[in-house]
Amino acid sequence: MNKSFHARYDRNFDTFSRQDQDRLAGSSVAIAGLGGLGGGVCEMLARAGIGRLILIDGDSFDITNLNRQILCREDLIGFPKAKAAYERVKLINSDIKAEYEIEYLDENNLYDRIRQADLVMDCLDTIDMRFMLQDAAKKADIPIVSGAIAGVTGQVFVIFPGDKGYELIYGTRASAGSRGIETRTGNISYCALFVAALQASECVKVLLQRGNILRNRILVAELWTNTFEIMDLV
Repeated sequence: MNKSFHARYDRNFDTFSRQDQDRLAGSSVAIAGLGGLGGGVCEMLARAGIGRLILIDGDSFDITNLNRQILCREDLIGFPKAKAAYERVKLINSDIKAEYEIEYLDENNLYDRIRQADLVMDCLDTIDMRFMLQDAAKKADIPIVSGAIAGVTGQVFVIFPGDKGYELIYGTRASAGSRGIETRTGNISYCALFVAALQASECVKVLLQRGNILRNRILVAELWTNTFEIMDLV
């Protein structure tokens, strides 16, 4: 990589080596969902130097997103989230190869959207979609970094192909249309960004094959009480 490339990431060193940074630049990550979690993940992975980002969401911003979604602004109400994420990435680093799809994911398109990625970020908000994502990621032979929030509580864990994954959290495959608890508790901005940061960290660790990865373990944080637990799932 050239000198200007490494100058951009000067403050990443020596947490990352030059070789680590080059490896991130050669990596491809798909982000499924670009709301409270996905917007934060997008921002952090772009700044970390992931070389290719595949940004997928069929939704557009509405006024209720302003409380927590970092990509949402008053002037972007009605604007597609995926396109907003793409434009944000290009403002941060025009060298990143970013692409976006304004479409809702389902079992018919998931595999095609993520198959060229090295890893997929689960920033979804329905349980049945997570199971569909796991099927597609297994077919594509790539890991998932999953995050979820509810009020001021969040969770993060990592699934590799062949792991039981979501079954360890949600039990047997959820019924179609099932939604997470956040529909009853709401979502708070600082919890969304906190969990997004943990997801971004796990993503980088998986790509670099470094650190203590949350595979077959779940980190649960509750911010009212500052309770943080890591629990084994198997």
